[in-house]
Amino acid sequence: MANYNVSGLQTLSELAALNKKSWFVYIILCKDETLYTGITNNIEKRLSDHTKGNGAKYTKSRGPFTLIYTEKCSDRVIASQREFQIKKMTRAQKLTLSNQQ
Repeated sequence: MANYNVSGLQTLSELAALNKKSWFVYIILCKDETLYTGITNNIEKRLSDHTKGNGAKYTKSRGPFTLIYTEKCSDRVIASQREFQIKKMTRAQKLTLSNQQ
């Protein structure tokens, strides 16, 4: 018999698999030439959210956007740690990252 979560809709192994989704750190170039760094497990949806004004407060009025950098991470914790590292970088260092892809 399979182990089920409280709702009974997914097995515990299915829930674990959902948590194993790849996460990404990304940098977008805003129309005002500023850079925004974030994390997501769905790049296309997140960019769409930013474009619609449903993304971060910072990006609400700064579209359109150009995705200039993505980095795949194994989980959310690693992605958050990498995001923190990137946010501490200078603009020049972030642009160098994007040019290395």
